[in-house]
Amino acid sequence: MTPDLPFVQGDRDVLPVLVARRADGSVPGMRQDPHRVALVIGGGGMRGAYAAGMLRALQESGLTSAFDEVYGSSSGAMLAAAFVTGGAAGAATSYAEDMTTRTFIDMRRLGSRRPVLALNYLLDEIMGERRPLDWDALGGTATTLHLVATDTADLTAHVLTGMEGRADWRQALAASATIPLLAGPPAVYGGRSWVDGSVAEPLATARAIRGGATHVLVMLCRGAADRGPEPGPKMPLWARGLDQVAAGLGTLSQGSRRYGAELRLVTEAEHPLRGTARLAAIAPASTSGVGSLTVDREQVAAAVEIGAESAQRALEDAERNGRAA
Repeated sequence: MTPDLPFVQGDRDVLPVLVARRADGSVPGMRQDPHRVALVIGGGGMRGAYAAGMLRALQESGLTSAFDEVYGSSSGAMLAAAFVTGGAAGAATSYAEDMTTRTFIDMRRLGSRRPVLALNYLLDEIMGERRPLDWDALGGTATTLHLVATDTADLTAHVLTGMEGRADWRQALAASATIPLLAGPPAVYGGRSWVDGSVAEPLATARAIRGGATHVLVMLCRGAADRGPEPGPKMPLWARGLDQVAAGLGTLSQGSRRYGAELRLVTEAEHPLRGTARLAAIAPASTSGVGSLTVDREQVAAAVEIGAESAQRALEDAERNGRAA
């Protein structure tokens, strides 16, 4: 996108659309431009701290209403729900202050009947009491929220629908973020069993394009230093074996390798799935070493700030470009 900001990739004209909408006071349903702008938030467990910082920066910059829709899966689903309801700052704070505990993540529980990652604790204690999500606003926000989950029957991704009231939204968020085996059994919603949306769809960029988005901004939880090599034509035998143990577990383990393939949709102007859509992505400008199950408070807090600074620098660049134009 710009040689000065290598962590911002894709088309240079996506972020300026957001900046222009903010200047015009544009809100969903009353646009002065012909665009449909989507925000896509990738998952990644505790790596979501990077995206949490980015979303805090977007919200503090007054850009929430500049988006027409938001897609999120896994940790990205939780962040998407917070973002569209105005709670991005609280969600960012919760990563270091509430989620870096053994109550939430404890590898010593592996092999026991208790999940390594306590999703119920996140949904009920953190998002219900400590940093309460505005549950009543979900489904009625100006910016449309799409939650992506993976059907265990065939490991395909779907946008969940039909949520009415807090109980439904809670279960839909659980369905989108239930990491196979590590977060307990699949979540049941709408009569079907679901696991983490990232199993089938690490990033919902292509889905946003199919849905009619003309411009897409992607929040990445992995910078260049945290992305693995491109995947081979076939998933390794050991990963396929894990899928037999717990639906989606082996596929999810290939996340860092699949991420590059998903990112090509953003970076390759001639990608066959792009059509005429304009795509950009913000990645963390550096790394704090956070992994999907990291509970080191300093590392996680640093990831939040790296994400916030990365998004802020990208926005400042877009503002400069807009003035220059």
